[in-house]
Amino acid sequence: MTTKLFVIMVVVNIMLIGAMALGARISFETGFLGYLTKQDVKRLEASTAPLAAAYRQHGSWAFLQQNRHLWHQLMRPTAPSSNASFPPLPIADLIGASVRFTLLDTDGKYLSGNQNFSDNAPRRPIVVDRRTVGWLLIVPVQKVTEAGDLRLQQEQRDASWTLAVIATLLAILISLWLARALGMPLQRIARATHALAGGDFQARVPIESGGELGQLESDFNHLAQALERIEKMRASLVADVSHELRTPLAVMRGEVEALEVGIRPMTQDAMHSLSVELQRLNRLVDDLYHLSLSEAGALRYYYADIDVVDAFDDILPLIERQLADAGITLDAEFSDSPCWVRGDERRLQQVFSNVFQNVFRYVPAGERVHLRIGQDARHVRIDVQDSGPGVPEASLEALFGKFYRVERSRSRATGGAGLGLPICRSIVEAHEGRITAAKAPQGGLWIAIVLPRQKDPS
Repeated sequence: MTTKLFVIMVVVNIMLIGAMALGARISFETGFLGYLTKQDVKRLEASTAPLAAAYRQHGSWAFLQQNRHLWHQLMRPTAPSSNASFPPLPIADLIGASVRFTLLDTDGKYLSGNQNFSDNAPRRPIVVDRRTVGWLLIVPVQKVTEAGDLRLQQEQRDASWTLAVIATLLAILISLWLARALGMPLQRIARATHALAGGDFQARVPIESGGELGQLESDFNHLAQALERIEKMRASLVADVSHELRTPLAVMRGEVEALEVGIRPMTQDAMHSLSVELQRLNRLVDDLYHLSLSEAGALRYYYADIDVVDAFDDILPLIERQLADAGITLDAEFSDSPCWVRGDERRLQQVFSNVFQNVFRYVPAGERVHLRIGQDARHVRIDVQDSGPGVPEASLEALFGKFYRVERSRSRATGGAGLGLPICRSIVEAHEGRITAAKAPQGGLWIAIVLPRQKDPS
């Protein structure tokens, strides 16, 4: 990756430098030729005066046809006599402008000077007494090399090549640095990604870069941590499910083997024992099924405007009967006005039932449970407080984890599989509410459910 980035950046920079050098050379030569052409025109205009003075003196151009030396003397940038005045020497004369002049008569016939001229060459009339007596032409510079070995052009060309080489070397060094600066973090991330894809969930990328690359490294580490945590949860879930399934199956297997070998007779008590274990196994499978549907977002909800008090009244007789059988006293306090929420009545009743299942299992006989349903301007609140053994502060949040039990106060012999409260949390969160656990003023457990309140639908 680093090599590819380096090669790409070097090639791009060399192409840019080459294009800039070529463009600078073309611009220089074109601009320099244009500059020389302007200088030729100035020299052309300045050279008509000496020729007009010579024509006025001799009366014709015949004196030039027999005297070539006089022609060159007239075309020189210095005056042929001390009385004449000429403009300063232009740069065009440095590259042979004096030998590129051509003199034509009024009919356009050649008289003197450079014979290699064209009709479109720059020309100026030679005027004597307001009468055109001839034309002075100058052969234009077609190429700089045709004007001589110009040191300026060569120096500019050498300087351009020197600058191009220096710029190329700098581009290579900068490209190498950028390729390493960009490629090394990507290589580290790529190696860590391969390790993560191979099952190494402890793979991490050292955060050594800044900006977006540093953020990418940090995000990768967060992703790896999340996958590691999920993998641990998956392994723990598999182990817990296996253990929970093994317990009732082992009991049932022992019961069946005892019946097969005749150690235990086929009585109603034996069948009841098997039925209890089957119910426990069936309840575990149902809880796992509902929890998996809820976490996957596939648990169906049928939302409607419901009164929480009415929804609880439907299951209250069964709860009261079960509490009475367990020797637990219920103190209920309901709001006088309807507590409207937007939710699935059947799912909310499932939450209430699961919460009270914990009360049945873990609150000793003779204790009390206080139930309160109230509301404020924005929320409907359901509080269930008991005076049982309670839960340590450090374990309150963990109650909503799968298969979690607090030792001493919760056991597999009397308790469930530890899936009731996780299912409750999933259902409550689907209703945009929250469920929390805290220590009750009575010393036991306090389960609080808060749901968004709806306006009275009437």
